[in-house]
Amino acid sequence: MIIDYHMHLRAPDGSLDHTVEAVERFVEVAAERGLDEIGFTEHVYYFEQTRSLWSLPYQLNHCHRDLEPYVDAVAEAKRCGYPVKLGLEVDHQPGLADEMDEILQPYPWDYLIGSVHFVDGLGIDQEPSLVTTLGPEAAWARYYEWVVDAGGHVDVLGHPDLVKFFGPELEWDWPALAASLNGACLEVSSAGLHKPHGRLYPNPALLVAARDEGIPITTASDAHTPQDAGRDIDRAIEHAREAGYETVTVFDQRQARQEPLG
Repeated sequence: MIIDYHMHLRAPDGSLDHTVEAVERFVEVAAERGLDEIGFTEHVYYFEQTRSLWSLPYQLNHCHRDLEPYVDAVAEAKRCGYPVKLGLEVDHQPGLADEMDEILQPYPWDYLIGSVHFVDGLGIDQEPSLVTTLGPEAAWARYYEWVVDAGGHVDVLGHPDLVKFFGPELEWDWPALAASLNGACLEVSSAGLHKPHGRLYPNPALLVAARDEGIPITTASDAHTPQDAGRDIDRAIEHAREAGYETVTVFDQRQARQEPLG
């Protein structure tokens, strides 16, 4: 089974478009690329229901949408028979995760992706960056503290080694990290191929360590436009196979099952 479980529901120009028609555009491209199922995971900080949780200008400046139309668009597409799932990309903040869980609980999610884009007010994939400010080793240690904390609140950890966006890619204790991820799946993503570093997520050694720990995976493109749906998903599948994976996780109502990979 071929899935892409990390997509942002947008128009072709990248602007937010939380409509059934927008879903249809993604489905069409995904079908052309041979995908069996896709999942939408808009950034949680776009939605007014979570405004009380944000303090950074970047998040507050984006927080002006109602969550209901997004949920309704994907749910209606499901009712129409499209092979889509309802998800959300949840930016993790230690100390506020329980409050986030309470806000999101009433909605019919198929799965939630946890991600870390900011740590202590500093960016992971944008400047001013945590790596530039603290140096790589301290930044990586701090980043992974947040990733591990996120694992207990979500179903999937998105682009789990995003911290390699800036600076050198460090050797790390990948087995110890994999053993502490609190039961969340690991996302295998082609998105990094289109970033300055040009590398898949996650690091091959982390992926092997996760396999050894019995941690399941999803696959993803992190598409922000319909034309990128399923982009290079074959590379993500190959990456997972090289680490020893033979199955991929499929979600429904936050219940997981394993299907043959690819």
